[in-house]
Formats: sequence, structure tokens, C-alpha cells
Amino acid sequence: MANTASARKAVRKIAHRTAVNRSRRSNMRTYLRKIEEAIASGDAAAAQSAFAVAAPVLMRAAQKGIIHKNTASRKVSRLAHRVKALA
Repeated sequence: MANTASARKAVRKIAHRTAVNRSRRSNMRTYLRKIEEAIASGDAAAAQSAFAVAAPVLMRAAQKGIIHKNTASRKVSRLAHRVKALA
């Protein structure tokens, strides 16, 4: 358990950062799910619009350290290929 004042503060900071990161990760997954549903339904227009929103969200998550930047780039690339295949 935290014994010093600085350690107690660190625990508070970690708890807050964990909550923020969890929220950002959940938000990112929501947008990914939306584009996956649009692709599964075969609706090219919906998939394109969902991709236009999801790509910046993924890259922002990479900037914030939620996911690695190469992971974000890989996901965006694979989604782009799938959306393009619908059109």
C-alpha cells in the first residue's frame, strides 16, 4: 500500500489516467464496431462514412498511447481495403 504522500498521489494519478484511457479505448472500439457493421451489411456509403470518422479516431488513439502507431496504421489500411472492395 502507498505509504508516502507522493505514492498516494501517484495512485490517484494512475487511477485517473486508467479511467481516461479506458474511455478512449472504448470510444475507439465503438467506431471500429460501427464500420464493421457497415461492412457486414454491405452498405458501401455507410461504410465509407464510418471509415472517414473511424480513421482519425484510430490515429488519435495512437497519438495518445492507447495503441501503438503501427497497429493503428495497420488497422486503418486493412479497413480501407475492405471499404474499397465494397465500392
